[in-house]
Amino acid sequence: MAVTRAMKSAARQSLAGAKPVPFWLEDPGRPEALPALTGDEKCGLLVVGGGYSGLWTALVAKEREPGRDVVLIEGKEIGWAASGRNGGFCAASLTHGLGNGLARWPDELARLEELGAANLDAIEAAVARYKIDCDFERTGEIDVATEPHQLEELHEMYEEATNLGFGGLELLDEEALRAEVDSPTFLGGLWDRDGVAMLHPAKLAWGLKQGCLDLGVRIYEHTPGLSLARVGTGMGVRTPYGKIRAEHVALGTNVFPSLVKRLRPYTVPVYDYALMTEPLNAAQLASIGWHRRQGLGDSANQFHYFRLSADNRILWGGYDAIYQYGGKVRTEYDDRPETYAKLAEQFFHCFPQLEGLRFSHAWGGAIDTCSRFSAFFGTAHAGRVAYAAGYTGLGVGATRFGAEVMLDLLAGERTERTELEMVRTKPLPFPPEPVAWAGIGITKWSLARADENGGRRNLWLKAMDRVGLGFDS
Repeated sequence: MAVTRAMKSAARQSLAGAKPVPFWLEDPGRPEALPALTGDEKCGLLVVGGGYSGLWTALVAKEREPGRDVVLIEGKEIGWAASGRNGGFCAASLTHGLGNGLARWPDELARLEELGAANLDAIEAAVARYKIDCDFERTGEIDVATEPHQLEELHEMYEEATNLGFGGLELLDEEALRAEVDSPTFLGGLWDRDGVAMLHPAKLAWGLKQGCLDLGVRIYEHTPGLSLARVGTGMGVRTPYGKIRAEHVALGTNVFPSLVKRLRPYTVPVYDYALMTEPLNAAQLASIGWHRRQGLGDSANQFHYFRLSADNRILWGGYDAIYQYGGKVRTEYDDRPETYAKLAEQFFHCFPQLEGLRFSHAWGGAIDTCSRFSAFFGTAHAGRVAYAAGYTGLGVGATRFGAEVMLDLLAGERTERTELEMVRTKPLPFPPEPVAWAGIGITKWSLARADENGGRRNLWLKAMDRVGLGFDS
């Protein structure tokens, strides 16, 4: 896309006044934080982390065993990190999409797809059961082609899915796609009609928090876990003002350094950024259609994701995936004006009919990514500790499945979930610095070149494909 001086100026104007805070976390329904832990605690299960991973683990643990004594600790406030900053795409896929699943677990993909669909159904049921007001809409998602080679890839994916017996997918040509959502950049799409829901991500986290409290989970906010060690027959976690002794521990810390230090090389933090527009008026909505409110994502390596909010704003995010040297996670990285400007230019290239629309919010946050793009699982300390990490941006839905896996592992049970190759194996770890920094930089450059050259992957990307290494947001 050739960017003119006028386009740059218009993008800057559209961002004037945008608040550098996550739109979702400004909701007036945000609950007050609960007090921090002071003193000592004992419990049967300690959950570390108050994002989706930890919340689902605590909730499902109480559903499975109502009498179980469960404590959850969160370093800041429930849902403040990735769980309250994401795009609100709740996907059934456990494998970061059909293509990644086919490449890594072809023999068990059919079962993974079934388990993913059942997991999304269970999320929808929980939203209803706990009366979680999170704007849940099971509208599906359209993968959009904006280049001819992407259109070919979507057709190949559709044929492969059809041959494997997977339903619910619909190919859309340019006319059919633009009848759904109108952009002059759209050439066609692949619509997963039932496998993705749109929701308000922070409200989901807050609703899960209340559900946990209603079931008797004790939650302490502003209580980071500082260290993990064996204590007698159980585990001990030290916090700033106390300590907790537990029979079992489930780690849902994801992008933050794991309390099991040997796991840290398996993930790196990637910063993702998003914009939210002001609400569209009736004429603006009519100019783009979008009557069925699907989520959308383009098919480039450096992709965008976009969707409508309940009050008809457009969230537009993605493209830049920023890795900071040394894998640092810092508050100052949440704000990146140069990325906001780039996203704004790309937004108006996609929707030129919305010229003059302004953005109300612009924000970023860290995602934990691993080299296979989907979660990995395991135990430590002789089965007393379980972990799940590496969701790579698809954790809104897959974290509930990860909670089930962690609880199975802590129970020492052989289940359909724990027998999956996906659960029994781990991705390749990232190399230490400065190799990680250099390798990720070369990979990002190569992915951008592939987008510019008809999707053709260079020797570096082909080599990464062969050894199963990747980098994605």
